[in-house]
Order: sequence, then C-alpha cells, then structure tokens
Amino acid sequence: MRALTTLLDEEIPVIKGCEINDDPFFPICASCRRRAAEEGDDLPIAFLGRDERYVEKLATPDVTIADIIGDLDPIKAASKGRELSAHENIHFGLLPRAHRGIFAINELPDLAPKIQVGLFNIMQEGDVQIKGFPIRLPLDLLMVFSANPEDYTARGKIITPLKDRIGSEIKTHYPMDIRDGIRITRQESWTDRDGTKPAIPDFVQEIIEAVAFLGRQDNRIDKRSGVSQRLPISCTENAVSNAERRALINAEKRTVVRIADIYAAIPAITGKLELEYEGELKGSGQIAQELIQAAILKAFEKRFPSQNFDHIIQWFNLGGQVKTTDQTSTAEYLEKLEPIQGIGEILQYLRISKRDNPEMAVAAIEFVLEGLYAEKKLSRNEDRGYFKEMDKPEDEYFKDLPNRRRSFN
Repeated sequence: MRALTTLLDEEIPVIKGCEINDDPFFPICASCRRRAAEEGDDLPIAFLGRDERYVEKLATPDVTIADIIGDLDPIKAASKGRELSAHENIHFGLLPRAHRGIFAINELPDLAPKIQVGLFNIMQEGDVQIKGFPIRLPLDLLMVFSANPEDYTARGKIITPLKDRIGSEIKTHYPMDIRDGIRITRQESWTDRDGTKPAIPDFVQEIIEAVAFLGRQDNRIDKRSGVSQRLPISCTENAVSNAERRALINAEKRTVVRIADIYAAIPAITGKLELEYEGELKGSGQIAQELIQAAILKAFEKRFPSQNFDHIIQWFNLGGQVKTTDQTSTAEYLEKLEPIQGIGEILQYLRISKRDNPEMAVAAIEFVLEGLYAEKKLSRNEDRGYFKEMDKPEDEYFKDLPNRRRSFN
C-alpha cells in the first residue's frame, strides 16, 4: 500500500504550520481560513513530499474515534479563552491529518464495529464530525484497507455497510511461479550488509523458495493460514547470517551460502507453519526438515536429470565418508572432498572452477551430496556425516532354517 505514494505528485503546496496540510487556495480548517483572509498573498507556503502524504494505522481493539477522527481539546480552549465548540479547539486525529493524501488501515477486521461505523461519513460524504458539534471538514483523501480473508471470522468482521462503501476489493495471492517468488524474496530480504553482498547460489535460492511452495501443498499444514512469503524472506536472511558467521569464524573473505545454512535457518521456518493435527504429531521441526529435503530433491533432479554419479557413490560404497558442519571452512571442506572421484566432472558440468571460486565449488558439491542423500543413494547423520549404509548380510543360522508360516488356531 505504501507504494501508492508513487502515483502522487512529487510535492504539493500547503499552508505552513497547518496540521491537516490545507490547500492555500481552498483551506477547510477555521484557523487557515482566518489566516488566509488576514494575510492574503503573504500567507506562508510550504511544500509537502509524496511520502509525507501517507498516513497508516494498525487496527487494534483499543483504537478509539479520537485516534482516527479527533477530539475537542478542553485545555487548548481554556488556555486561549475560547468556547469549547470553537473549531480551533479541535485536536485532529490521523484521518484529518491525511487530508490531500492517503490514509491506510491495516487489519481492518480487528477494528471495533463502532469505529467502523465512524468511517461511514468520510467514505460516503467526504466529511467528518467531531463530538457531535456541527463541524464539517470536507476532506480530500484516498482510504485503503488491508485484511486477511481468514480474519473475517477468526478475530473480527468487516461490517456490511462499511464493506458496501469500499470502492474496490482487490484480492492478492501467493506467487504462482517459483521465479516470481524468488524475485520477491530477493527484493525484500536483507542481504546487502555493510557494503558486502554474500553470494547466494541459484540452487540455494530455488530450494528456499521451494520450501514455501511445497509447504502450501502439504496437507499437514493449515491451508487457511497458508505459508506466507515471509518464510523464504526470513529463511534467506537467516541462511545469509549463518554463512557470514562461518566466514568470520574461519577468516574467509568471501561469503557463499550453502545447503547447511538452510538447515541452520530452520527456526525461521518453524515459526511460520500452522500445523494440522497430523502435523502436530510430527512437530514443526521435523516437517521443516522434510520440506527442505523435498525441495533439495526437486532442485537436484531439475539440474541433473541424467547425470552419472556412479564414481561418487562407489567411493562411499568402499567405506568413504565426509563429515562436515555448517562451520566447516572452505579449505577443510575441499581437503575432505579431494579423495572423491568424479568431483571435477561435476564442477565442470556446473561450470564452476575450484581454483577461481572455491567457496562456490564447496556449495555446489554439498548440493550434490544432499541431492544424493535425498535420492537415498547416500546416508547422512550428525555422527558420520555423509556415508553409505551397507546392507547387512543375512545371518547364516537363520538362513538355513525353513521358512515356516505362523499357524492360527
């Protein structure tokens, strides 16, 4: 909604000192009309920028008419010796202060019904009434509201007469395409820090976004609450923070986000999942891990539809294992990957140079190992890292016994 200000003029002239940004040619408040009559062409003028013409209020149950529209200030009346009903005694609320601008209310259903009724006049007639006195302010403004559909019945309700006065109802939706989601996440996430922008590989960004898309399709997650776009945004920021932490610990000059950083960002995921009963049985942490693994598998199969990983799998079949953490340095990681055959071919396929860009090479190989784990071609746990679970040979004693079926009486 704040982007609506881009449709306004860059600057507009206002009467200097006016609380409601009166037009110098058509003032509506009593004090500005008096000043215009007394000072004429000498009336001081100021210019108001477009961003200053946007006023926003979060609807909460404790919001009052005085907050939105205004009230009479008896102290101001007493100090100036005026009658209480004088226009000059008005303490304007947020709505009149948005005159000649945009007034936005967030989470409209949370606004008490009596306050919603108070908006009728401004939306129908364009004026406000304060404390029952015959004070008419013909305001010129645009009113916009926001609300989540489930909030109509969950916490509050938009009363029908007010909804009837709203000119247009615009329904938004989650990104339909993962590329659109990635663009939104890149735009909104805080990744450019202290002038240094960490490198986020395309597959990492795609996996983070796919977690949200898969979550919206998961029956264990409440469809009414859904999975908001804040999930990939927060997950990206947490993953970048973990990558920065690793770079600082290991005194590395370049920061590249790895798959391990996504797992480290699970706290950014669990808090944004409203689970159904089946999901509650598993827990949000387990479901978050499963969503990440499913997203990795999807990205892996997309990038390697027919790639041969037999050399890598064979190395693990011979007892090889790679144990790393989210804090493992690039040099240490490359040292552990050195004995594995087929690594060079994979990097060549991805057009990544281990010599020129070792941090990106490590991130790519970790993606491959995670992909093989997601395809159940490798095993992984915290104690051993990546390894291959060998099939246990059948015990010779039980092998020789006849295969007897259990009989039931």
